[in-house]
Amino acid sequence: MIRILLADDQADIRSGFRLILDSQPDMTVIAEAADGTTAVELARSLRPDLVLADIRMPGLDGLEVTRRLAGPDAADPIPVLVITTFDHDDYVRTALRDGACGFLLKRSGPALLIEGVRAAMSGDVLISPQITVRLLRSLAPAHPGAPAPAPTSAPRPASPLTPREEEIARLVAEGLTNAEIATRLFISPGTAKTHIANIQSKLKARNRVGIAAWTWQSDSTRT
Repeated sequence: MIRILLADDQADIRSGFRLILDSQPDMTVIAEAADGTTAVELARSLRPDLVLADIRMPGLDGLEVTRRLAGPDAADPIPVLVITTFDHDDYVRTALRDGACGFLLKRSGPALLIEGVRAAMSGDVLISPQITVRLLRSLAPAHPGAPAPAPTSAPRPASPLTPREEEIARLVAEGLTNAEIATRLFISPGTAKTHIANIQSKLKARNRVGIAAWTWQSDSTRT
């Protein structure tokens, strides 16, 4: 059973998350906190498997909660999954730098929330697809009009992915969730999830951002 602590200053948000998470047979919400200070105290006393933390809270904000519980200086780290309305780049970078095991937007929906919890428990890092797309775009050349490097005689390495996996990798790079990929390709969400797991394994990518980055770089070598 995955034991979860919810930290959000809005009672209705906590209630909604609790309903979603408690509906899963292997998840249970063991406590709630309306501010960051209480979240840290409860986390250290109850030792949940995962803390879900909003960013903007009274007392300590979610970024400081993440640093204290999961950061490099945490003596006995507790995983923290950041879930927020605000997706500013600085927030994303700070949260991931300080040990967050994921960064999800509240508008991403119940399916991604559950997926984010499961990813955290398996040691992966899940980031909302909307943010993945923006991080991918940041890899684009600073001057799109600049001339491309001179071609070399060396052949481009063969893709480690099958054509189907390349298709799914591009949909990940577009920011689609597993459910949306399944709908687009007329496959089950479970099949989409299996494909993505295989892609991560073949590319040695830690998460969807890694898949997206590979896709961007791979496509750029073909143009």
